[in-house]
Amino acid sequence: MGASGNNAKKQRIDKVLSHMGAGSRSDIRKQAKQGLITVNGIVVKDSGFHVDPYLDRVELNGEPILYREHIYLMMNKPPGVLSATEDKRDRTVLDLLKPAYAQFEPFPVGRLDKDTVGLLLLTNDGKLAHELLSPRKHVPKTYEAIVEGEVDATDVAAFAAGVELEDGYVTLPAQLSILGRERGSKVTSQISLTITEGKFHQVKRMFIAVGKKVTFLKRVSMGELKLDESLPLGACRELTAEELSLLGADGRET
Repeated sequence: MGASGNNAKKQRIDKVLSHMGAGSRSDIRKQAKQGLITVNGIVVKDSGFHVDPYLDRVELNGEPILYREHIYLMMNKPPGVLSATEDKRDRTVLDLLKPAYAQFEPFPVGRLDKDTVGLLLLTNDGKLAHELLSPRKHVPKTYEAIVEGEVDATDVAAFAAGVELEDGYVTLPAQLSILGRERGSKVTSQISLTITEGKFHQVKRMFIAVGKKVTFLKRVSMGELKLDESLPLGACRELTAEELSLLGADGRET
């Protein structure tokens, strides 16, 4: 009945099953004693039995357990929640997750301001998160915004050259496009902005630098990954295989 594969990849079966949401370690110990767990077709009553979760066929109560280490989620972040793993006062994006996703202990890749909406990636793949957030990678992020005032060609040129923020930092060149304008009691502009860095409140601060104020901000893409516009605010789903490949991930298990 020996589990196949490299010993370095073997894990206790109670750890494997609890990771996949099958219950606590004590729950799984009871299930094992009841003969509900099989490995490669043979009943295993020792919850400490070691298996290779990728190679061995593990079943619980007749249902196969398809193990995976990493999870990759796309969320359409709503306003009013923090891009954090915990907070004593406010709800965080993790509070919006279904238990089946939360059990993987994902974290947000980068931050969106509390009032900013749109694309947020959550994963427990630290290597991928590091690659996406590394300043050296200059991963482009595109936002759509509503701005008080008339955004014009002068602003487009200023953003393309890099603008100086209030602390003296000069941003990297950014691509600003004007999508439309509305002229009511106040002029507002709808814009698209692509930046390749992620300073604190950067988009808002860039517009402040040219004398304008962002009143609505939505992230629509990160690298090649685009927000699924059919995803309701506050909802999330797993990335497709195609979306994973766009991020340079393929569901790899390392």
